[in-house]
Amino acid sequence: MNEVFEFILNARKAFIQLIDGLTIEQLNKIPDGYSNNIIWNFGHIVVSTQTLCYVRTGIIADASLVKFNELYRKDTRPTYTITEQEVAELKTIALESIEKIKADYVNGAFASMNPFSTSTYGVEMKRIEEVLITTIGHDNVHYGYAWALKKSVV
Repeated sequence: MNEVFEFILNARKAFIQLIDGLTIEQLNKIPDGYSNNIIWNFGHIVVSTQTLCYVRTGIIADASLVKFNELYRKDTRPTYTITEQEVAELKTIALESIEKIKADYVNGAFASMNPFSTSTYGVEMKRIEEVLITTIGHDNVHYGYAWALKKSVV
């Protein structure tokens, strides 16, 4: 599983690198034909992984404990201009949350979880390893959207 965590971290570092090359205006711009922006896609992966690993599995009951969940969860859209401070915080959470999930994994926090089906893929998740592998695909879908959006804002 170390390889899985490393892949997630490296993919997020690549996403952060994409973000670091853009202005706050470019991150917030919603191009014609799109319903979100680059920073929403990044914020979405940050909250989604935490929600899948902790809330959907039944480890924690309250999704509001996931910072920014209400702003970036599934079926949300950008509703305000995100600040440099929020971007910096999202970047920090993007990496630190994976380190926390990894530590909790090593410590057995996910040994017993409630199975659930993902709304995106419709696949039942019975083990945390399945959730983490799905995270890789989900993160990369949104990274791809961000690259497409970048072409429209640069």
